[in-house]
Amino acid sequence: MAAVGAAKVQEVREITRIERIGAHSHIRGLGLDDSLEPRHVSQGMVGQLMARRAAGVVLEMIKDGKIAGRAILLAGQPGTGKTAIAMGMAQALGMDTPFTSMAGSEIYSLEMSKTEALTQAIRKSIGVRIKEETEIIEGEVVEIQVDRPATGVGAKVGKLTLKTTEMETIYDLGNKMIDSLMKEKVQAGDVITIDKATGKINRLGRSFTRARDYDATGSQTRFVQCPEGELQKRKEVVHTVTLHELTL
Repeated sequence: MAAVGAAKVQEVREITRIERIGAHSHIRGLGLDDSLEPRHVSQGMVGQLMARRAAGVVLEMIKDGKIAGRAILLAGQPGTGKTAIAMGMAQALGMDTPFTSMAGSEIYSLEMSKTEALTQAIRKSIGVRIKEETEIIEGEVVEIQVDRPATGVGAKVGKLTLKTTEMETIYDLGNKMIDSLMKEKVQAGDVITIDKATGKINRLGRSFTRARDYDATGSQTRFVQCPEGELQKRKEVVHTVTLHELTL
């Protein structure tokens, strides 16, 4: 006769990620030129010219892998731009670079030890790149059609037309895929990839054929070539996840 005992599962608390839209949401980099000289007003940055230049030198060392595993301490009076410079460095390193901002009041208000809260924040700030070969659909968006139920109740359905330089295909869309396209703000003229295994959509940029469109004239617009060959192909992709996500 076997006895079965109930094991109590320990609850794992996690710090809440707070998306801030505030004083630093406009920063896109450190505002330096190619010789690391700071521009007076650039990429949302203004002032602190010497500090920004020093941060630029550190940034180049990071890119070269010369200070891997080390920390940088920015010290100064409140309101002097420490967080802005830190965010500018993260933005300059690329969108895949994790950036975690915490206030002291958040740590003291959490229902966990301060050591655990800081450990989680650090692990969420460490990015890990994972390479894998997967089957994807890659092409330029020709048209997106979405049909909503006349009664307003029920799932949305639609069609997505994609093309390469050699072919064009229409795909049927379900409610989940339509929501993903809307979330990524995909529109005609965008070049996208769709991971067949996960359905994840990656917006690569605008096609060069749309370079003269009135809606593609922003300074941050990235133009790419229309893909060649088959729409469906096997490709090595790189996912960036945080160290914290890997251990969940």
